[in-house]
Amino acid sequence: MGTFTARFATAEERGNWDSLVTANPNGGNLLQSAAFAEVKSHHGWKPLFLVFESAGYTTYNLVLEKKVPLLGSLWYLIKGPDVAAPEDVPAVLDACKSFIRESKLAVFAVKIEPDIEDDDGVRTLFRRAGLVKAFNLQPNDHTAILDTTPEPNQLLRNLHSRGRNAVRRAEREGVTVEQMEPTDENFRTMYRLMAHIEDRSAARLRSFEYYRRFWTNFVSAGQGRLYFVHEDGEPSVGAFVINYGRKGTYKDGGSKPGRSQYGDSHLLQWRAINDLKAEHNIVEYDFCGTPPSDQLKDKSHQHHGLGLFKTSFTKTVTDFVGCYDQVLSPMKYRAWQKLGERIMRQVYWRRTNQPFY
Repeated sequence: MGTFTARFATAEERGNWDSLVTANPNGGNLLQSAAFAEVKSHHGWKPLFLVFESAGYTTYNLVLEKKVPLLGSLWYLIKGPDVAAPEDVPAVLDACKSFIRESKLAVFAVKIEPDIEDDDGVRTLFRRAGLVKAFNLQPNDHTAILDTTPEPNQLLRNLHSRGRNAVRRAEREGVTVEQMEPTDENFRTMYRLMAHIEDRSAARLRSFEYYRRFWTNFVSAGQGRLYFVHEDGEPSVGAFVINYGRKGTYKDGGSKPGRSQYGDSHLLQWRAINDLKAEHNIVEYDFCGTPPSDQLKDKSHQHHGLGLFKTSFTKTVTDFVGCYDQVLSPMKYRAWQKLGERIMRQVYWRRTNQPFY
């Protein structure tokens, strides 16, 4: 474990933000991107760009800041900090704490959610560092990740038999996948397909305006694309996928119920994976959200069906540590935990009909 310092990014670094983030020890995360920062700036958060430096390496991390009446500011290091080893997290947060105090910033707590796999050792490390476990926020805190480094034929053989058979049958039966133009009409169609998923699960969609801005930003950055499968001349399956650095992500998906084309969703994912592999040399593909690994067989879990689909590509489910809070002002943090956070979330939902985070 080394010693770190913290500072805000320079104008030049912000101008090259994505190239710096994707050079982080774990390759960054799309939720740390410039495209996503711009989205959140329209939804109640102020993006800040923080740099942690040590003798060994430098890591660039997006911070989302929320002003809280009477308490000050909450910092959310979304999917960060990106560190070379779990043992570096306490040192990075020590640097963050010193920077906040030296800069006289009124931050009462810092929320982190590094992409570090959960285990007893990490939990003990974080507890000893004074971090407080908070509820998880991102759908891919538990997720299926496919190693995409093998060549295509071997990659297909590596899929779970359910996924491999579905892809092959869809190909035999003439299912076709199209990459679609990022038009407003196609985005609205995609949103309607996503609404079918909302009808069949506990998922709740953000507004169309949120998704349109998100999709447009990532397409404009050369990091996003939209795919459809058609049945009887109408879009029946849709997916928006992202390439960020050498990582691919199945970000958003939707489909009509009662379709007759077997394996259409599987073939769409297979096409997306191979496109991103060929064009961006991705080394992994994140299916973005499953039940926890120890609840995959629990049919009552709200994401059971999605988990079955996603683990038909890869059996392995990765459980990340999720969210922890670094408490900077114990009194204000207690007020936040006891009442403040709940009130802020309720007020924001009533005002915008959108999630607080």
